[in-house]
Amino acid sequence: MYDTEYKRKFLVLIDETPECERALTFAAYRVKRTGGTVVLMSVIPKPEFIGMGVEDVLRAEAVEEAERYLDARLARIRDIGDVRAESVIREGEGPEEIERVIAADPGIAILVLAASTSNEGPGPLVNYFASRANALPIPLTVVPGRMSDEEIIAVC
Repeated sequence: MYDTEYKRKFLVLIDETPECERALTFAAYRVKRTGGTVVLMSVIPKPEFIGMGVEDVLRAEAVEEAERYLDARLARIRDIGDVRAESVIREGEGPEEIERVIAADPGIAILVLAASTSNEGPGPLVNYFASRANALPIPLTVVPGRMSDEEIIAVC
């Protein structure tokens, strides 16, 4: 039997930046309309070696903060309704960990980022992945940071 359900995954980096909300809105409403899953990813920094178990405490605090961000975004997705979601927390540098998650999950079909509204450019992740777009095995979608939810929903 042929399975006709389209199961692509949209990967969205979740952090404290306002642009992550733009990327999440795009991915969630796109999945709601076309099917699939939103993968919410949080990357925590590796703690510096300080000694006496302090790095374990710092790591636990970073994981707790990442879980709070993810829980808030998962609640927002539940409010949108009819959107499947997964979450993942990785430790390391953002771009490298994003590439590792993409390589490890063949279902991830699109990386969704949002551009910063700053006058200093679109942001470090957008710059990084846009300059390496040919190296990415999947498409990169960059949502303009100044788009409203209504404008984003209209194009999904």
